[in-house]
Amino acid sequence: MANYPRKLSQHLGSTRSVTSIPNGFRIAAENGKINLRCYSNNIIRMHFFKDEPQLHSYAVNIDPSGELEFLEHKQCIFKTQTICIELSKASSTFVFKNTKGQIVNEDDKALGVSWIGEQTTNYKILQEGERFIGLGEKTGNLDRRGKAYEHWNTDQYAYNKGTDPLYCSTPFYIGLHSGLCYGIFLDNSYKSNFNFGASNDRFSSFSVDSGDLNYYFIYGETVAEIIEHYTALTGRMPLPPIWSIGYQQCRYSYYPDKEVLSLANTFQEKHIPADVIVLDIHYMENFKIFTWDKEHFKNPKEMIHALRKKGFHVVVMCDPGIKIEEGYEPYESGLEEDIFIKYPDGSNYSGEVWPGWCHFPDFTDGRAREWWKNKLKTYTDFQIDGFWNDMNEIATWGNALPELIEFEFEGNRTTTREARNVYGMLMSKSTYEGAKILLNGKRPFNLTRAGFSGVQRYAAVWTGDNIASDEHLMLGVRLVNSMGLAGIAFSGYDVGGFVGNASEHLFARWIQVGAFTPFFRGHSMVNSRDSEPWSYGEEVEEISRNFIRLRYMLMPYLYSCFYESTQTGMPVSRSLAINYPEVPQVYEKLYQQQFLFGPYMLIAPVESTKEFTKVYLPPGQWYNFFTDELISGNIEILVECSIETLPIYIQESAIIPMTPKVGLNTSDLGDTLELHLYKGDMESTFELYIDDGNTFEYAQGMFHSRTIQYKPQSSSLSLSEVQGSYEARYSTLIIYFHGFNAKRIENNGQEIELCTKDHRYIQPISNFDPIGAPGGDFKLKDLTYIELPYMVNTITITIAE
Repeated sequence: MANYPRKLSQHLGSTRSVTSIPNGFRIAAENGKINLRCYSNNIIRMHFFKDEPQLHSYAVNIDPSGELEFLEHKQCIFKTQTICIELSKASSTFVFKNTKGQIVNEDDKALGVSWIGEQTTNYKILQEGERFIGLGEKTGNLDRRGKAYEHWNTDQYAYNKGTDPLYCSTPFYIGLHSGLCYGIFLDNSYKSNFNFGASNDRFSSFSVDSGDLNYYFIYGETVAEIIEHYTALTGRMPLPPIWSIGYQQCRYSYYPDKEVLSLANTFQEKHIPADVIVLDIHYMENFKIFTWDKEHFKNPKEMIHALRKKGFHVVVMCDPGIKIEEGYEPYESGLEEDIFIKYPDGSNYSGEVWPGWCHFPDFTDGRAREWWKNKLKTYTDFQIDGFWNDMNEIATWGNALPELIEFEFEGNRTTTREARNVYGMLMSKSTYEGAKILLNGKRPFNLTRAGFSGVQRYAAVWTGDNIASDEHLMLGVRLVNSMGLAGIAFSGYDVGGFVGNASEHLFARWIQVGAFTPFFRGHSMVNSRDSEPWSYGEEVEEISRNFIRLRYMLMPYLYSCFYESTQTGMPVSRSLAINYPEVPQVYEKLYQQQFLFGPYMLIAPVESTKEFTKVYLPPGQWYNFFTDELISGNIEILVECSIETLPIYIQESAIIPMTPKVGLNTSDLGDTLELHLYKGDMESTFELYIDDGNTFEYAQGMFHSRTIQYKPQSSSLSLSEVQGSYEARYSTLIIYFHGFNAKRIENNGQEIELCTKDHRYIQPISNFDPIGAPGGDFKLKDLTYIELPYMVNTITITIAE
């Protein structure tokens, strides 16, 4: 039995011995033990425990594969090719250094690792000027310095800008100081706390309420490297179906079936692209999962068939609560198979939620996961291929799930204290894996509200019940950017705000910003105003159409960015702290919402009340997306931002693939590919990735990839031969030259006809009363371009000026 001190803090104490274990070493100290294991040259696991290690990880996706070199001098030194770890024997504390001998991270020698009862804490010295970013779905500022945060998945209806915790826990952060960076992932699903110098000027710390203190130290030379290593550890998202990154329309709730079909028809009649209609809880009979309301949805299979003929996919809400009702098949079979969470006396826990009193599947039990997977056939038989996992914190009325409830935890029975934070992730795992099997080779779309580190392997994450306000518009951007820093590349928020009523201009702004968010869904709650793109008048309808169409024009760029995320973990919406971690303006409240959409597009979100705003352009050269004006960066500029547009800038040397044709959805994007090349002094590369967008055949080589490279020294652009066996739909390639004064274009020595024309990204607002409304015709005049057959094996364009 562990001898925990009852009241005072107990330090780990001095080191007694160091012995070899697979991939690392065990350190025995006075009051505990430490296992150091090497997962790679950049990832070291630091595992602190009292007697024997007791930890089950749902987050980590790989096994240790590296080796530590051990040198014993006055201090013990453990080394990989990139990290040097010094152990102070007197206090069993650690200093992490790089190969140059620079201190990257270090324990407070007096405090180190300490226990207070079951709680374990690691105290770290605050480095001069140290900033902290990440932690995923956390409110507050980009820089977490001076604040404290808790990880405990919680249903937070209508949360505010300081609410903590929220729905999803990703206990991973990145520390930055002195031009150095590192990551720390705390892999323990009990309630945990992070303190980044809150109420003290001595230390940062992280603690767990119970269980082993188990963290991974990750070193890299850049923030992007840290994210890549972290997602190698916890996994990366699978490539989603392309339709899921189109526009999705939801409401709590659309019913009856005639309203759903009318909604689909209206999108198409108004020529507003959309791919998904989402059904909230009113599609069910009395909110019971795996049922349909017989009055409002008399023939759901026929309705879904009609929607699919129009090109729409259907996503359905899935709540975990199983109503206690005799004769209700999921309840009866759940009892028979004994898959519900329980009280210590063996009786099933009952909690009240939408259907009334419910039992809840134990997703930490493989038997319950299989049961859930099989139940999804109710939906996939109707060709439903999208699932929305909600209320999975677990949320119940009263919002106080008893902590003594017991979970199977893969044979290591435990309580709510350890299981709560992973429950939503494991529900998402069950939904994704079940749908993947039942859809017979088609990719499912899976969305969740709750999760834990590693949830990106199974689902996209949205930010829950936000509020229709400018404050939440900007907060949502920070949440998405922060989740990207914590490995969740596919994330978003309810466009327009879920709670309350958006004004006309607020909805317009939110659509504009949402068009540059990985998950793009409009959603509003019951008893609120209609919140579709046409519900706010002709002006907002036109603005919405413009920016939704722009999203679809950018689909070749966006889908390629999603593919990059599956390979490296790099988020689609990228905090400027990834590329510019040492630039102080990036962390200022005025600019901390700005982000890169993919590698080249800088988006500056603006509140609906502003007609002018300040924008910070990082170092380098930047092009105004709508005018091609070239601006030297590392500058703060005042920008006019009428309600019909948004500040968007393109980095020099950017390569942006687009499509000029936008039809009704992602399957209707034409056969012409545009490449927009922006003149600059930096060499750049973009990997264009294409596949069928719907199946897993890309894993068998059915993809189409081309490396596009711009070399300013030779003023040339090259497209590689195609990799993969998938035949792209493109027949024509049009290359636009931005910022060039091109006089002659050659392809492999042969001159190509050089053309000019006006190019338009969005249509001018013209069909509403112009009195008091800003005008504007956002087109680039006399833009130079060439036209080629797309399927030329290799293309090398030389630009003579």
